[in-house]
Amino acid sequence: MGATKEAVGFIGTGVMGASMAGHLLKAGYDVHIHTRTQARASALISAGAIWEPSAKAVARCCQRIVTMVGYPHDVEEVYLGESGLIANALPSAVFIDTTTSRPDLAVRIAAAARGKGLGSIDAPVSGGDIGAKNATLTIMVGGQLGDFEEAKPLLELLGKTVILQGGPGAGQHTKMSNQIAIAGNLLGAVEAISYAKAAGLDPRRVIESIGMGSAGSWQLINMIPRILDGNFEPGFYVKHFLKDLRIALDAARDMKLELPFLSMAEKLFALLEKDGYGEKGTQAIWLLYERGLLPGLGN
Repeated sequence: MGATKEAVGFIGTGVMGASMAGHLLKAGYDVHIHTRTQARASALISAGAIWEPSAKAVARCCQRIVTMVGYPHDVEEVYLGESGLIANALPSAVFIDTTTSRPDLAVRIAAAARGKGLGSIDAPVSGGDIGAKNATLTIMVGGQLGDFEEAKPLLELLGKTVILQGGPGAGQHTKMSNQIAIAGNLLGAVEAISYAKAAGLDPRRVIESIGMGSAGSWQLINMIPRILDGNFEPGFYVKHFLKDLRIALDAARDMKLELPFLSMAEKLFALLEKDGYGEKGTQAIWLLYERGLLPGLGN
């Protein structure tokens, strides 16, 4: 008789989480999943994932558990609630939170886990839907070295770059640096193409010229073609990016750090969400430019 496959938990099977859980399935793990709406996990269940009715149920059957949920309040509920992971964990369990969340919350979760002899790392990811599908995510980790080593085999199935940045919360701080850079790159790319179109240029030919030079960026090469195709569907939701920008702003204020470009980006994405585009991809920021909505920024 063959060895029993290891049970791994995965909570949150949305745009990115579904692909990530799928990679664990393909690697041969028994993947126990939970997400708010079971129907959205139907493809994973058909592929062999085991549905669990709650985070509590996942905690009671899996030694290693990955989470990819929406907001810090979701993370807090999943980890620190009475029916959450820490209160119902198996002995010596290790938790891997890939959600982009608050650094201070990651510190609290790590302390609560340590207090019960459990392991916990914050491991937010970058790469969007494409990186999740191709298992090429960049994974930024905060936590104790032993917990990182325990989690690393799973993380290496999900991404190509897996780096321990420091203690609890360091992964989230690194992700904030990432999101600040993305905001600048995306807005720069959108404004460059807005300028090119206004000047009567073919924006696709402009990308051919500038995309591989010093102006090149992932946002320019990947997001501008989506914009030009009229594709504003989410690889990463506007509402989640706005959440990230606000976490970064709060953390910057706590560090007495002034970041004016970050503040401007937060205002632009807040305006975009207010106009009803929160469920669209971040490339929908283009619509503010195309539809002449930027004057509302000062309101």
